[in-house]
Amino acid sequence: MTTALTPYQETVRGLSDRLVEAQRPIRVLDSIKWDAGVRERFFQRGCKELPDVDRAYYEARPLPFDADAKRREFQELERDIQQKLGNYNPLGVIMRRMCREYDSVVQMLEARGLPEFSRLSQRLYGSAHDAFHAGDPSLADLGTMMSEALTNIGRNSQGHEEEKDLSGEAVVAILQERLSAVFPDPQRPVRVMLSDGIISDAAAGTDYIKIRGEARFSERDVRLMEIHEGWVHVATTMNGMNQPVCTFLSKGPPSSTVTQEGLAILMEVMAFASYPSRVQRLTNRIRAVAMAQEGATFLDLFRFLREEGLADDECYANAARVFRGSTSTEGPFTKDIAYSKGFVLIYNYILLAVRKGLLARIPLLFCGKTTLEDLRTLAQLVEEGVVEPPKYLPPLFADLSSVTAWMCYSNFLSRLSPKRIEADYANLF
Repeated sequence: MTTALTPYQETVRGLSDRLVEAQRPIRVLDSIKWDAGVRERFFQRGCKELPDVDRAYYEARPLPFDADAKRREFQELERDIQQKLGNYNPLGVIMRRMCREYDSVVQMLEARGLPEFSRLSQRLYGSAHDAFHAGDPSLADLGTMMSEALTNIGRNSQGHEEEKDLSGEAVVAILQERLSAVFPDPQRPVRVMLSDGIISDAAAGTDYIKIRGEARFSERDVRLMEIHEGWVHVATTMNGMNQPVCTFLSKGPPSSTVTQEGLAILMEVMAFASYPSRVQRLTNRIRAVAMAQEGATFLDLFRFLREEGLADDECYANAARVFRGSTSTEGPFTKDIAYSKGFVLIYNYILLAVRKGLLARIPLLFCGKTTLEDLRTLAQLVEEGVVEPPKYLPPLFADLSSVTAWMCYSNFLSRLSPKRIEADYANLF
């Protein structure tokens, strides 16, 4: 039996529903993607000329909403939230920030094909030159360090890549069976389907996962998609949709992207589903974004990825991810740094939660499309009954025993000096 909402909860729910509805027509990746014709012409020209994407290209593909009207809608909603909830109400603070983010998203989409697009992207998703903490290495430094380690692993590895012998149709069937067991609610079934319109091999929606139809996959790829798209992206959306008051938790503004993608990568690693070439792919994304921020063109990235051993179709797809929404020379769309940046931030958060004995905070990462800065507030709201704890959790987080044990050791190991260890162990290698 559903508990009736209090007047305060009704007010929050009404404002939250308005926020969900206001953002509904905004589809960032759909609005910035390059169509198949751009790819075909690039390869017809021998991969030697920049893709013919300019400001006019985007103007010929108008946004599915009036940008000025949409920005006014978010500004008016922000004003109404403040008037009804006050300056310091915690839910009001979160929703007002989301309104401002979506306002910036609309500005960014209006600037497709202009230099301003990349600047707004960096404001929303971050820069490859962001540091994790004052004086610490930046994301670009992480990319360089990881690449050096992966090069050594590749040079000395005795392993081999799994054969990609599964078709898109086969993957759909396998994932549908696995995820139906994870999400058994017949009222909200999770669907897996083929799609020819996505750049990545897989993409998660509200209650579905799309698989790129023309791609081939290994069993390891399927396991990654089960964890990344299913355990994390679909689960957090479904948990957000289960919220009786804070319905905005079902939708993720750019600030939640770092948390979402970082959580997904962490799950891959903790489930022992990741592997060196997967990490190399994520590392190359950091390096590509950093290069584009420093002035590299699409062709520069294409050639760099070729030198990293990628096939031409992969080189194109990865370079296009960096420049989508922009032109071939005007700076990157920086969303791709979110994966590795989020991994580091989420790992540190869980490590500190274990150190401080706040284990109950960790599952709250899954209660919807959350951001790290809101978790303290969400913990208080769970205690008050305003936010529902997550219904769907990956096995690793449903029972935190193994995670806690791992992090206890990590807490100690993180205090050891890598240089001292290398010197002391030198004779062993």
